Amino acid sequence: MREIKYVEALNEALREELIRDPDLVLIGEDIGKAWQGAFKVTKGLQEEFGPERVRDTPISEAAIVGCAVGASLTGMRVVAEIMFGDLLTLAMDQICNQAAKIYYMFGGQASVPIVVRTNFGAAGNYGAHHSQSLEAWFVHVPGLIVIQPSTPYDAKGLLKSAIRDPNPVMFFEHKYLYKTSGPVPEEEYLVPIGVADVKREGSDVTIIATSLMVLKALKAAEELAKEGISAEVVDPRTLRPLDRKTLADSVKKTGRVVIVHEANKTGGLCGEFTRVIIEDAFDYLDAPPISVAGLDTPIPVEPRMEQYVIPNEARIIESVKKII
Repeated sequence: MREIKYVEALNEALREELIRDPDLVLIGEDIGKAWQGAFKVTKGLQEEFGPERVRDTPISEAAIVGCAVGASLTGMRVVAEIMFGDLLTLAMDQICNQAAKIYYMFGGQASVPIVVRTNFGAAGNYGAHHSQSLEAWFVHVPGLIVIQPSTPYDAKGLLKSAIRDPNPVMFFEHKYLYKTSGPVPEEEYLVPIGVADVKREGSDVTIIATSLMVLKALKAAEELAKEGISAEVVDPRTLRPLDRKTLADSVKKTGRVVIVHEANKTGGLCGEFTRVIIEDAFDYLDAPPISVAGLDTPIPVEPRMEQYVIPNEARIIESVKKII
């Protein structure tokens, strides 16, 4: 199978869906041919589909998401790009009070089939205003689907599924992953929303990891294997709805679990995953769950400090050994 970059997989997904659905439009700051998106995800799309369907917008996140919501209510489908995930804070009313609630408030008579694409995470020393991981905020809001793909294969398949879903979807892409490569079929495929993936089989401990942390967990698992410790790595892929069964089944098999995400530990998804494990697999645990997460501080701009704040392979390995 061919290997392509994460950014190329996203670009392919957008192109294929623009061809498939004439009612689909892309909107966002600098997504057109002049800049082609902050991280080049929309490269070449405005030239192919024109400025009516790949639209550059003013610098207003509230306007971008508000436009997407309004257009979707008239029968269109919209993928809205927010240049940095931190700037979602400027569109919280449109996302959380409008897009997430319209289907419920109108008794199912209206839906909001939009995808809000954005990047997140510490990579490139962008500092405290452009490096946060805010996915847990949106997992807390009923009516939103929240996705964090870790591989090019998952990124393409899940983005295509997100575009076709009748509900509003928050689609989070880690900055560091854009240049990573992996196998992606040339033929069309979809990755189902709400289904986790076991990235590595193991028997001694389960490592539940999200987004970029999946890659770090896999590297940690390789090192642990050299010491005779068999680690299973599970990637939820979709944070809401969450595939509770796959997470619980893995913990039932191994009896131990380490949860890894980049976001701050306090209020992060480690707490939600732990709740699920306690509810669904408590009797199978041989040790308390352990969380490895970002420190409770804004992300520093200085490179060494930035790396100190976020989880790494060494912290994952240390946590695994603590409960083995």
